[in-house]
Amino acid sequence: MRNFLAGILGGLLLVLLVCVSSLWLIPWWLERPPSVARGTTLVLRLSGTIHEQEPPALYPFAERPWTTLRLWETVGKAAADPRIAALLLFPEGPAAGWAQLAEIRNSLLLFRKTGKPVAAYLRNATARDYYLATAAGKLAASPGGMVDLKGLRAELTYGRLALDKLGILPEFESIGRYKDGPDILTRSSSTSETRQVINNLLDSRIASLIAAISQSRNRTPQQVRQLLDEGPFLSAAALSSGLIDTAQYEDQTRSELAAALHQQELTTLSAADYQRVRAPAPGLGGKQKIAFIAAEGDILRSPIPFIDEQVLDPESFAATLKQAREDDSIKAVILRIDSPGGDAIASDEMAREVQRLAAAKPVIVSMSSVAASGGYALAMGAPTVIAYPETITGSIGVFFGKLTLTGLYDKLGIRKEIYTRGRFAAIDSDAQPLSAEGRRKLRQSLEAMYADFVRHVAASRKKKYDEIDRIAQGRVWLGSEAKDNGLVDDLGGIQRAIDLARERASIPARERIRLVVLPPPPDLRHSLEQRLAPFLRSTPLLRLHSVAWKRLSFGLDVN
Repeated sequence: MRNFLAGILGGLLLVLLVCVSSLWLIPWWLERPPSVARGTTLVLRLSGTIHEQEPPALYPFAERPWTTLRLWETVGKAAADPRIAALLLFPEGPAAGWAQLAEIRNSLLLFRKTGKPVAAYLRNATARDYYLATAAGKLAASPGGMVDLKGLRAELTYGRLALDKLGILPEFESIGRYKDGPDILTRSSSTSETRQVINNLLDSRIASLIAAISQSRNRTPQQVRQLLDEGPFLSAAALSSGLIDTAQYEDQTRSELAAALHQQELTTLSAADYQRVRAPAPGLGGKQKIAFIAAEGDILRSPIPFIDEQVLDPESFAATLKQAREDDSIKAVILRIDSPGGDAIASDEMAREVQRLAAAKPVIVSMSSVAASGGYALAMGAPTVIAYPETITGSIGVFFGKLTLTGLYDKLGIRKEIYTRGRFAAIDSDAQPLSAEGRRKLRQSLEAMYADFVRHVAASRKKKYDEIDRIAQGRVWLGSEAKDNGLVDDLGGIQRAIDLARERASIPARERIRLVVLPPPPDLRHSLEQRLAPFLRSTPLLRLHSVAWKRLSFGLDVN
């Protein structure tokens, strides 16, 4: 009987061992590159958040969200791949900034320049969807769909009246006439400076959108402006207005594209699968290494629960830059910034790490959709900064404050007693308003921080303090304006950053380079290991298996 039970237990352990092994083998199998038939149409669906930094997998078999770099690589690779004959685009509400959209759209236009057709299919298209679709040679929309093209708007929300009703007093000080971050709490409406900036941004953005539509649909800018005043459009109205080429179902669009490629049925491959194909994008696949480091999110030492989805942590950022600095095989670094700023001290420390890296090897900053405030300060550690015309940058200013909850405590019947040693010991207490002395103390600190910020920018941009102070004051600028003001060196995207990095590292233009993403993208097996680690640690037999697997898996990695 004992032998029988031992046999059952041994069998169960064997089955368990096989199952756990399969959990590593299945993702390895899924990561294998797909085969690509000649005459394949690449199907690119764009939805969800488009990141700059590789996000961790939510669960092992989840499809990886796109990053701007992977999109750029994938479309560029497809353009050069003789097996890829066309591209079918489905813009489905991607959450991306306008600079990211401009990068993707430019990649699609370059794909078209090879002579390969690009078709776009719209259902309920937003302005962002339609902007991307204008890169296509043919635009189709679902007969029952809508092209929600009606111009652009900005909505500002102010909560001061609500806070007053709750008995909450927002006490903030800002340095810079345009530094309006706290205004959503301290005011009930916008300032003239805020309205000036918002209107300027809207004017520039609508001009870019109109230019794209005008070029794509062969209309004058004035005609496009008139069309925007008539939107949104049902598909039939969009067709009669010339915004789309046809209103039809998806299968009809596929059939038309198949006929154009002389195929009975369209041969397709999803871009999500095609990105695993090992063929390099144009100019890539060489031995000379250029690191690509993404700095994305709010600059904070730790996330704020339920608020911050993406946090740029100074410690992990410094570790990544140290890795690039000490790796002699890396000849240059592209630092891709997409951050609205955050912790001023952390931003300054991170800029110092960028400065140390730039002292060791060429560093090119490539701004994405937002590189403002602390995100802009971060860029000042590098000698060369480029941005898209659509990038939001600048915001050279500081603010700080607190919410005083005395009125709310009174409403709730809560009493706080404060005992202090030191004149300003309670300056940050939520149960005591700022005194006149406390406010002066806070403002003195902020003025010193602002002066340091301006001096840092002036030194980096090789300008005088007054020159930077005049265009600082917390004001945000679009990349095109930032270049005119000397806040950035050049306009361009990923390819321009690569060209500059190659030039600074003295890598010949004809020589291919290798882009090394740091930190490396998390793979499916790594995601599984993280989730199964507690279970593996708790079982001696499986722990032995885990150690053995780590040694064997190097021979199974698909890079």
